[in-house]
Amino acid sequence: MIKLSTFEFLNDLAANNERNWFHQNKARHDAARKDVLDFTADLIPHLAKIDVLIPENLDPGTCVMRIYRDIRFSKDKTPYKENFGVGISPNGKNFNGPGYYLHIQPDESFLAGGCWMPEPELLRSIRQEIDYNGADLHHVIDNSAFKEYFGLIDDEYKLKTVPKGYDANHPDIELLKLKSFSFSHKLSNKTLTGPGAINEVAKGFQILSPFITFLRNAIS
Repeated sequence: MIKLSTFEFLNDLAANNERNWFHQNKARHDAARKDVLDFTADLIPHLAKIDVLIPENLDPGTCVMRIYRDIRFSKDKTPYKENFGVGISPNGKNFNGPGYYLHIQPDESFLAGGCWMPEPELLRSIRQEIDYNGADLHHVIDNSAFKEYFGLIDDEYKLKTVPKGYDANHPDIELLKLKSFSFSHKLSNKTLTGPGAINEVAKGFQILSPFITFLRNAIS
C-alpha cells in the first residue's frame, strides 16, 4: 500500500510548488519516493506473472519517474510534478510503444496502459492492425469485464478528419482517427492506501494486458 504520508507530501507540494519549500522538505520527498519505489518493487512480480515480457527482477528505479518538471518549453513554470508516475514495460519507464502506467496523486490517481502518442511509424502500424484485424481488438475492448473496468478508450488526442488512406465509412473510423491508444481507470486514495492496493492495481493490469498484446502485435 501507499503510505498516507506520501499523499500528505503531495498535497503540501501542490500548495507550495516552489524550490525553497521543496529544498526544506527534501527529506519528505525522499521518503515518499522510497515509498513509491517499494510499492513498485512489490507490484512488478505480480505483473511479471500476468505479462511474460515484464522481467520479474525489473529494477523499480527504472520505472519511477522523477518529480522534477522540464519547464523549458512550458508556460507552466512550476518546478515540480504534483504526482508520482510509474511506467512499466520490459525497459521500465523508457519505452516507445505499449506499456503500463500508474499515476499517484491525491484524488487524481489512476492506472492506465497502452501506447501514448506513438511516433508516426508506430501509429501507421497500429492503424493498419485495426484496419486488418479490428475483430481481434473488439474481442478485447468489447469484453464485458474490460468495458466494466475501463469503459471507453481515451480519446483526448484524435483527428478531426479521416486519416489519409482510410474511408470515412470504415466501421472503425473513430478508432482509426485516434492519435493515442490507451485506457485508464481511476483509483481512490482509500484504494491505494489500503491493504489490497497491490492486488487492485495488478487486477487492472491483468484486465488490460490483452490490449497491450494487441498493440505489441501491431508494431512487431
